[in-house]
Amino acid sequence: MSEVVELAKALINRKSVTPSDAGCQQMMQLWLADAGFNNETMVFEDTTNLWARRGQSGPVFCFAGHTDVVPSGPESDWQTPPFIATEQDGFLHGRGAADMKGSLAAMLTATKRFVADYPDHHGSIAFLITSDEEGPFINGTTRVIDTLEARNEKIDWCIVGEPSSTELIGDVVKNGRRGSLTADITFNGIQGHVAYPHLAKNPVHLAAPALAELAQTHWDDGNAFFPPTSFQISNVNAGTGAGNVIPGAMQMCCNFRFSTQVTDQQLIERTEAILQAHELDYHVKWTFNGQPFLTDAGSLVDATQYAISQVTGRETELSTAGGTSDGRFIAPTGAQVVELGPVNATIHKVDEKVKIKDLESLEEIYYHIMVRLLT
Repeated sequence: MSEVVELAKALINRKSVTPSDAGCQQMMQLWLADAGFNNETMVFEDTTNLWARRGQSGPVFCFAGHTDVVPSGPESDWQTPPFIATEQDGFLHGRGAADMKGSLAAMLTATKRFVADYPDHHGSIAFLITSDEEGPFINGTTRVIDTLEARNEKIDWCIVGEPSSTELIGDVVKNGRRGSLTADITFNGIQGHVAYPHLAKNPVHLAAPALAELAQTHWDDGNAFFPPTSFQISNVNAGTGAGNVIPGAMQMCCNFRFSTQVTDQQLIERTEAILQAHELDYHVKWTFNGQPFLTDAGSLVDATQYAISQVTGRETELSTAGGTSDGRFIAPTGAQVVELGPVNATIHKVDEKVKIKDLESLEEIYYHIMVRLLT
């Protein structure tokens, strides 16, 4: 068994459902201490975080990731136990195999090998690991970054180990992500009997034209790296459950995934202007989930593309598609950030798995990136 597979199995076997770390970071610290890293545990509320660094000078190259995983659902639905790593037909099965304990294992084994080969490398190597990426993301990476910023400790290059690949390892690298903004809106009306509508105000009827306008609004054109901003209604709720009662209120949740062509404040202002133009009685709670970020051509992107080419023999596609990641907390500090990890076909699914050869290739890619940047 290769070292990267052995370590990935050890991590998968720990049931670290958000925000539990289940001892994963302690295991990682042992590996990192042996490689000359100084380990610093940062616990914020229910979240365990790790900042580990080898070296005192810049530039700082950082691996970022998370030890927490999403729940497995009924374990009886799985072909193999979700928290017992199982090798089968060339794949490693288990919750977190692809998202993202396989990446963590590849990061650690690549770093161990690199430090052994280049003990006097340039700059510093760091690890930023959290147990709250899959959850509310309040006490994880964002709190660690706040701590580092307060003491002026900067990251120059960061690889987030999210499963970016689509069909083949390294075929897609995320060099940015869209911003995310959520609105929870309550539209107020007056409850009443459906037979006496003149004595009531139906908030569903009143809000419908505004919702249609929001859904049809063109927010921006996007750009070379980002598609146009998307507005989606995700939840709507109204009524008492009775068929003869006009509801007194309607609750709606909607989300913007936005490009760098528009700001969160502009989206808020334009949305509320539409609601006010329809003279609605409403209350809205805005939740800002993260700014869009983009790492254009530069040393990190160049090193990543080079390493993938060296290991796999193919070119990679740069993409900003998909959801958000903890890269949104790191990029605003000025760091170059990319996401590179396993194939994402089974993430968050029953029978999550990763190809064993992909883990070995990923370790090799990470190794070549460090060689390119730090030697």
